[in-house]
Amino acid sequence: MPCVIQSLTLPHIVLQIPMTLSQSVLIPDTNLTFPHNDSHTVIPLSVTDHTASPTAHSTASEPSALSEPSATSTAPPVAPLTSTHSMKTRAKSGIFKPKEYAALQRQGTWSLVPPPPSKNIVGCKWVYKLKHNSDGSISRYKARLVAKEFHEQYGVDYEETFSPIVKPPTVRLVLSLAVSLNWPLRQLDVRNAFLHGTLQEEVYMTQPPGYVHPHFPSHVCRLHKSLYGLKQAPRAWFESFTGQLLHLSFTASSTDSFLFIFQDKQVIAYLLLYVDDIVLTSNTLAYLDQLIKSLSSVFELKDLGNLSYFLGLQPKPLVSPNTRLTHTDGTQLSEPHSYRSLVGALHYLTFTRPDLSFAVHQVCQFKQSPTTTHLAVAKRILRYLNDRRSTSGFLVYLGFNPITWFAKKQATISCSSTESEYHALAIAAAELCWLRTLLLDLGVYLPDTPILWCDNVSALAIASNPVFHARTKHIKVDFHFVRERVLCKDLAVKFVSTTDSTS
Repeated sequence: MPCVIQSLTLPHIVLQIPMTLSQSVLIPDTNLTFPHNDSHTVIPLSVTDHTASPTAHSTASEPSALSEPSATSTAPPVAPLTSTHSMKTRAKSGIFKPKEYAALQRQGTWSLVPPPPSKNIVGCKWVYKLKHNSDGSISRYKARLVAKEFHEQYGVDYEETFSPIVKPPTVRLVLSLAVSLNWPLRQLDVRNAFLHGTLQEEVYMTQPPGYVHPHFPSHVCRLHKSLYGLKQAPRAWFESFTGQLLHLSFTASSTDSFLFIFQDKQVIAYLLLYVDDIVLTSNTLAYLDQLIKSLSSVFELKDLGNLSYFLGLQPKPLVSPNTRLTHTDGTQLSEPHSYRSLVGALHYLTFTRPDLSFAVHQVCQFKQSPTTTHLAVAKRILRYLNDRRSTSGFLVYLGFNPITWFAKKQATISCSSTESEYHALAIAAAELCWLRTLLLDLGVYLPDTPILWCDNVSALAIASNPVFHARTKHIKVDFHFVRERVLCKDLAVKFVSTTDSTS
């Protein structure tokens, strides 16, 4: 099956680009350098365990049939909360609403004006939220004033609203580099992040419930800063934060707009932004402290210390054993005949469907006393037969750390294993090219061409030669992306026998 692998080794850095779902292997052996800006200084990287050779695979595989079945005194009474936590007690909203309102006032979020004629007035409401620690305990009670975005009108209250978010593979790649290079990782939280964005549009909002000015009860808020709930708020915050980072000599990555990079002759630093959560890493701890101080002078930050809990994720080592069927799985079937009949029919299909052989062999072992689990697995095989579409997938490692992965049924039915494998090669090649560009943005250079390993000779021939055969001329043009990359020498495709595959 097609398999991509490339492990790129720095003098001390090992970068593997492996991708696997079933039968494919990629064996890295390339050296890469990690320069500081224009100088090609090599940053030492130590990987603790080099006993296992890094591999990466990209495959077009058939679906596995053996996977698991799947308040202040002037404020009005607080309305009943619909969220499951309800701030634990209603009293909490009375404690934290004044804090949020004070923050809005400090930021100069709005000014009170008479309601302008023929202008749209946006409503607002209070929303209550809990923020948790990694152990599940409550970190903070939050009350937030939110604009009712469904009152906004396009072309009147807003125009552009798009704002990107950092890609998960980018997060894992940067974390993997930092861990491998033993760089410190720091985490920051921006308080009231959206309030730092400046509005370009003229937006009017009703006064917050419970905080109506006693002398101007009919006035409205002319918003100067963005507010949570506004359609354009994420974009305004992103532009404000980006402008500050550019002022500090950071540059945005061309492959991920929420990855920012700083480099000079002595210092290199990466910054990841996910809405109001910031992750920082650098080869110099002193620069991190200086950067946090600079950002704190502009934005209200909370330094969370060393990174341990990010986007609801906490890294923990885990051994993942292979799933195996046993005689004790599930509940005994009262009518085993239906199971035996189904398995017998599947066994008959293996005469012309070799891709079913292994899965059917497994379910055949339990014909004597089948259980509900065994029946569920047999039915999974039937669901696969329903459309006969192959599955493409890959897994990419940096060192020994997985940074991106993919597994999905192909959109079309392949007429042959060659077409299916070639399709998988194209998907893996696209991801590999994107990762290569991202690494270049981070200052990691690959002196040698990445290699895609594949165990299908015919798929390799199509990828390496601009020829069209009668049985492959129907393949969609976009799948020939891998051929274009090979001709441009952006990557190479090579053969590896199935027996030598690590998958």
